[in-house]
Amino acid sequence: MAHSIDSIIARARAECDRVGVKLTPKRQNILLVLLLSEAPLSAYDIVDSYRERYHESLPAMSVYRILNFLVDNKLVHKLETTNQFLPCAHIACDHQHEIPQFLICDRCHAVAEVGLRKTLVRELQDSVRKAGFALTSQQLELHGVCAKCRGESAMESNSSEDDDEDAPHRH
Repeated sequence: MAHSIDSIIARARAECDRVGVKLTPKRQNILLVLLLSEAPLSAYDIVDSYRERYHESLPAMSVYRILNFLVDNKLVHKLETTNQFLPCAHIACDHQHEIPQFLICDRCHAVAEVGLRKTLVRELQDSVRKAGFALTSQQLELHGVCAKCRGESAMESNSSEDDDEDAPHRH
């Protein structure tokens, strides 16, 4: 994240104040657990990380309630396909953002948040409506392989070919 953790928390607190809700210490601590994680976390991962970081146990149901609050207030996103949570990449930004979508690496499980233009989402909604459906969520989660993993795979196959020059090659 481009902003410091302190500025993100300050911005999250200000946004909660603006809409009339409270970022309690436990809500803030769960947000911090997510901000400090390098990957999305399940509620049970958060229970474990919270206990390690704060030396206090939180029941999974409490974590789920807090996560729902954070999602409802657009501080955290839930990845529906993996049932994991990650902080919004735009918590500390001042400008309007596009609709968030997620690219999920099937190898290392890294997640990138990207925005879709509102016009594109409207076109998608029109297509869905014409097909007789009603969207219950606008979130897209696209699975694939990130650039880092593709690069590692290419390097591994190149090095194995170099090590095994006399071995037959498969195409």
